[in-house]
Amino acid sequence: MKAPYVTLVLVSCSITPYFAEAASSVAARMDGVQHFGITVKNIDRAHKFYTQVLGGTEVMRDGDFQGDQIHNTLMQIDDLNAKARGVNPRAIGVPNLRSGDQRLDVVFIQFKNVVVELLQYRDAVQQPWTEGTFAPGHENTAPSFPTNMHVSFQIKEDADFDQFIADLEKEAKALGMNNVRCNRNVLATSENERLKAPVEGNALEITEGKSNGWALAYCKGPEGEQLEFNQVKAPVKQLFEQAKQAHDQKYQNIK
Repeated sequence: MKAPYVTLVLVSCSITPYFAEAASSVAARMDGVQHFGITVKNIDRAHKFYTQVLGGTEVMRDGDFQGDQIHNTLMQIDDLNAKARGVNPRAIGVPNLRSGDQRLDVVFIQFKNVVVELLQYRDAVQQPWTEGTFAPGHENTAPSFPTNMHVSFQIKEDADFDQFIADLEKEAKALGMNNVRCNRNVLATSENERLKAPVEGNALEITEGKSNGWALAYCKGPEGEQLEFNQVKAPVKQLFEQAKQAHDQKYQNIK
């Protein structure tokens, strides 16, 4: 008995790429993907995997992030969702960076064509770079299960970041995507307060430490996915450029 086989018929055809009818004012101010973020249980172990196993080059590490602005910037929509559901934010995995009960540590790792950010949310009493996380990990690991990764898009340096976020929400809403919402870096105890927050609170700019020159905004995408937008200016910009150069040199003779 012969084994079954499949015949492939190749048909030559012309494929016309899709272009939006009108150029988006948001797209005109973007400069590609900046990084992918992965929330981990053990940032030290993950760091070893991404650098020693996969061969990435560390850009920089920073951490012990806490306080009102960083909490509002990262967690505001989730706080409001918890309030709307009548549950304690902690019950749905929202850390209290505002009070400092929990802290955030991060490290950026450069690869040839992308940067990976590792994030660890931990209790304040836990030492940095040790195993343990504030929120329990997901038991459901199938690729169909939504997990806590995020994609970050880079905004051009000369763009008005605060206005960009306002326009992003406006253009998404015009397409019927009312659930595209961005956190503000000021306190908002209701959706109405979030909407009325001054435009200057749309993005958070870090002006000290290793992250000096880094600006960010956290938004929810139309499917509830976590998105980030960044501007990367000096001096932190130089750290990424140096890491990219070092990474390229390290592997330039490897084929």
